[in-house]
Amino acid sequence: MKDWIGLVARLVTGVVWIVAGALKLPDPTESVRAVRAYDLLPEAVVPTVGHLLPVLEVAVGLLLVLGVLTRAAAVVSSLLFVAFIVGIASAWARGLQIDCGCFGGGGFDADATSKYPWEIARDVGLLALSAWLVVRPRSRWALDPVLFGSSADPSGADTDERNPHVEEHA
Repeated sequence: MKDWIGLVARLVTGVVWIVAGALKLPDPTESVRAVRAYDLLPEAVVPTVGHLLPVLEVAVGLLLVLGVLTRAAAVVSSLLFVAFIVGIASAWARGLQIDCGCFGGGGFDADATSKYPWEIARDVGLLALSAWLVVRPRSRWALDPVLFGSSADPSGADTDERNPHVEEHA
């Protein structure tokens, strides 16, 4: 059962990352505007973060959907969700009225205050799925066992868990 939960966690989180990143890739200036609107980073790094974030989101999403380097991708995913939750909460606390920029957009949004709780709740849910994969990266239909062997955890962590889907031959 836990392998199926892992599959759902991988696919839901991975697809969200792919969609979020892919929607921002065609117009990187929009992503830069969204990063700038939070007013949290030094201006010197805002363009770099704005341009690289969509690429990172798509890459993490693909790794999760395919089940490649699952624990490492889930760690990055978790860190990104923590950063986004902090960013949205900070904007809310400072009275900023900005579009989160999560799926494109960014900048002023007159209805932002009413959206912040739902955006934080969504990101907390996705953080929980990512955290599940950090703790338990094995799941159905993942490529990690194919690429790294059924007994190896590609993250480098030793595990005593046995893969129930691989028969042992004497």
